[in-house]
Parts: sequence; structure tokens; C-alpha cells
Amino acid sequence: MSTHFFGLSDRTFTYSHSIGRNEFAGTGFRNPVDLALGSDDTVYVINRSYENRPDGVRITVCTMDEEYISEFGTYGEGDGEMIWPSAIAIDSDEDLYVADEWLNRITKFDRDGEFLGKWGAAGSGDGELDRPAGIAINGDVMYITDSRNHRVQKFTLDGKFLAKFGSEGSGKGEFNMPWGIALDNEGNVLVADWRNDRIQQFSADGEWQATYGSSGEGVGQFSRPNGVAVDKDGDIYVADWFNNRVQVLAPDGRFIAQMRGDHALSQWGKDKLLSNPDMIRQRQIAAAHSTDFEKRFSHPCAVAIDGKDRISILDHTRGRIQVYSKTREAVLV
Repeated sequence: MSTHFFGLSDRTFTYSHSIGRNEFAGTGFRNPVDLALGSDDTVYVINRSYENRPDGVRITVCTMDEEYISEFGTYGEGDGEMIWPSAIAIDSDEDLYVADEWLNRITKFDRDGEFLGKWGAAGSGDGELDRPAGIAINGDVMYITDSRNHRVQKFTLDGKFLAKFGSEGSGKGEFNMPWGIALDNEGNVLVADWRNDRIQQFSADGEWQATYGSSGEGVGQFSRPNGVAVDKDGDIYVADWFNNRVQVLAPDGRFIAQMRGDHALSQWGKDKLLSNPDMIRQRQIAAAHSTDFEKRFSHPCAVAIDGKDRISILDHTRGRIQVYSKTREAVLV
């Protein structure tokens, strides 16, 4: 749990439960890279798997209560297939959009995983992509972090180019491999500027507004931040990849809190252990050497927040989601 007094409000972040385990299929995730939250507590998780195990590339569908629903998408270049999936976003109709770094395209599915269409082409011109890494949707407008073109592009949901902003560099409004992207309640755009170890904020039209963070391990510093999200209070959540933590910033960029992981074995994990006594013995040996190792994040890569103030943090290396709840109370001064 993490608590910080900020102004007249006390934000408290309390661990709730975990979802998932490492699996190449079925009830688990393998090298998950992004997630999207739908209605009815539905969770969609992109699994990138390994290059030598392409059978693990898929989208897993489950619930916040860890009920397994289905999976869809397979490795390949055909319709509805993926090579290096990198990001997922959901629109108001609950259609899903998946970015693919290798294929430089966006694929559209309905909520049941049926292929609906695709668009995108490799290149550096307007509307072309070079390793798309993050997606955010506001109404009928999609923002994409075009990582190796060091910019953000705006499209309609069917792929019509609208605008772009950013260029390579380390100055205000410049990027070095931008990754995660999110929108706040006012439509401002927040971008995880991966190699510049910072978060940048822009207006909906791409005008630079602010920069948060610098390189390092200290409070408010980042080491390859790759995921960003904003809650209804305007608080900013940053997946601080190499620092193995999630930092929470106030709307003006001031540090509020950090989470380093509090994992307790998920139900899927318990089910697997019950069927594998040898794995139980291995876990007992590992626990004797470190009691905190399993709790902590290992390369958190994405954050998503639902309407119930639940914060879902995707734990890349350990193939799971850690779920926290946020509460706020007035502070007597």
C-alpha cells in the first residue's frame, strides 16, 4: 500500500489482487505488453510471447475476477494475425484496435475477436508508420506513437491521416522513441518519451504544454518509461520500466506515490500449483531465499484505470496483472 498527503486530499493505493500467470495459451499470459478494459469488467491483454514460441502470440480475454473468457489472434501476416503486437485500445462501440510493430499496421476486431479490418503502411511520410507503439482514442480520433519516426500521428478510426506532431530530439515537444500514450479528461495528450526518460504533455492539437521527469532512479525520475495512464482526478500513472515500479504524479507533475508490487498468488496460479506438486516444492525453495521477490514488479509496461478507481498494472516479465484500488479522503489541517 502507498499513501501520500497532497494538498487537502489523501490518496491511498491499496493492493487488491492479481490476475494471471505465465502461460503460452489459455489461463495466463506470456510476455504481455498492453491491456485494454471493456465493459462488464472485461480485460483484453496482448501477449507478445517469444520469437522462438510464436504460438504464444494472442489476445487473452478475461475478467477482473480472473474468469477466463477466450483468446483470439494468431502469429502471422494475414487478416487478424500479428507478428509483434505492441498496443491495444478500445473505442466507444467496444471495437478493438491493435498496433503491430513489425507489420506497421493497425488491425481492428470486434469485442468477440472477429476481424473487422486493417490499415497502415511502412514509411516516414504522412500517415505512414515505423514501429507504432501506443494507441489512445478520443471519440472518432486515434493518436498513435510512431516510435521510430519520433512523432505522434492522428488518424480517424478507419485510418485517414489527420495530423502529426513531434520530431527527433530532446527538446520541448521532441521525442526519442515515444511509447505509451494516454488522454486526460480535457483531451490533452500525455506521451511516455521512452529514451528521453520523461513524460510530455500536449494539447489535443499537438502544442507542447509540459515535461515531467528526468533520467534516474529517484523520486519523479524515470528509466525507460513505457506506459502512461490518467485517472478521473487527473493523476498520472507511469510504468517506470527499468526501475520496476509505477510512479503516480499529480496533474501538474508533482510526485504523489510509487508502487513496487504486492503480488499474492492468483487463482490461476493456485490452480496450476494444485496440479503440480513438484512446482510447489520449487516455490518453497525459492521463498526461503527471498520473501519479497515474487511480490515485486518486473518490468511493468502498461497501466489501465476503470470507472471503479481500480488500477490494473501489467507486469511484463512475470506474466500477470496486479490490481490496486485508489481511495481519497479529505485531510484535516
